[in-house]
Amino acid sequence: MRIAMVSEHASPLAALGGPDAGGQNVYVARLAELLARRGHEVTVHTRRDDAALPDRVPLPCGVVVEHVPAGPARVLPKDELLGHMTEFGNHLARVWDRERPDVVHAHFWMSGMASLLGCRGLGTPVVQTFHALGTVKRRHQGTADTSPAERLDAERRIAASCARVLATCSDEVRELGRMGVAPDRCSVVPCGVDTEHFAARGRIALAPGRRARHRLLCVGRLVPRKGVDLAVRALARIPDAELLVAGGPPRDGLVHDPEAMRLLALARRLRVADRLVLLGCVPHEEMPALIRSADVVLCTPVYEPFGIVPLEAMACGVPVVATDVGGHRDTVAHGVTGLLVPPGEPDGLAGAVRELLGHPERLESFGRAGRTRVIARFTWDQVADGVERVYDRVAGPVPSGVPR
Repeated sequence: MRIAMVSEHASPLAALGGPDAGGQNVYVARLAELLARRGHEVTVHTRRDDAALPDRVPLPCGVVVEHVPAGPARVLPKDELLGHMTEFGNHLARVWDRERPDVVHAHFWMSGMASLLGCRGLGTPVVQTFHALGTVKRRHQGTADTSPAERLDAERRIAASCARVLATCSDEVRELGRMGVAPDRCSVVPCGVDTEHFAARGRIALAPGRRARHRLLCVGRLVPRKGVDLAVRALARIPDAELLVAGGPPRDGLVHDPEAMRLLALARRLRVADRLVLLGCVPHEEMPALIRSADVVLCTPVYEPFGIVPLEAMACGVPVVATDVGGHRDTVAHGVTGLLVPPGEPDGLAGAVRELLGHPERLESFGRAGRTRVIARFTWDQVADGVERVYDRVAGPVPSGVPR
């Protein structure tokens, strides 16, 4: 099958950790790679944000990344890209007129706009994954939401016009229903995790001479909505623990990062600065060992469209305490692989963590169950299986041995 993926701001080639580089980049990169390895012809179309980038970048797995000229060839915040989506869509139309894809998979709402424009008159089905919905962002951020005013209406029109919405969690389907999108127009396929890279290869126990404190870990971009301040506030109520935070710019750049400075100032006010360690950006290859060094991984966002970190922690055999929001409700089995707590309540978070730390046997049980749950439901192969079924549903299956 000839598959075109459109990911206007989240390139599969991007370095993770920036304000607009995170889970969507991982999702697009891993899904494209797996589909290509299964014999599909996969092209990822993403916006050119550097004049030095080549037009096309073939990857060893067989995926081709095409850099689309749309707006200035420099990095722009994603909320400033809307005015360039017509140019993006017109470019796609010219490319697809020469070589029509069998299915287009749009990632994020602006990619949906460009994809529908590019497919106009072709009859090619568009599958839409929003990754995050404007209604949720507006509800939680209010006037701080920097999304274009057109976003909410555009998302409704995209959901009504595409062949199928591919949601990443059941909470997203409920939110789409509030927007007027019928559940039978949606398929749920979660995000996945690399269970070979993130593995429970012998949890790192207390070594001789190692600190006596329990270790808590937060992983993710340093942006307010990730709720790391909630973990810092909870730390003040867990006197025998330290909190490590992995994410953001490299460690030597944290002094210039507004969120890092806000967290450090909060820690000083709460007198826990000696127990808070901001690690900055941690290389991908070092993340499993860091996760395994923790007693509990904290995932504390105010809202979360899906959230990869709980899966990474569970794959490493580490219990998770997460806010009861979005995709966490699908990934974390409350009382089995971790605990779900109300968002924004440091007392509830601290209480849940203390309860777990006080029962080592429960920590071990949650860790084993987490690994089992990930293997059963959240491998990337299972994600690719689900996505292929959606593609077949909208484009029709390809007979064995017959290329499209």
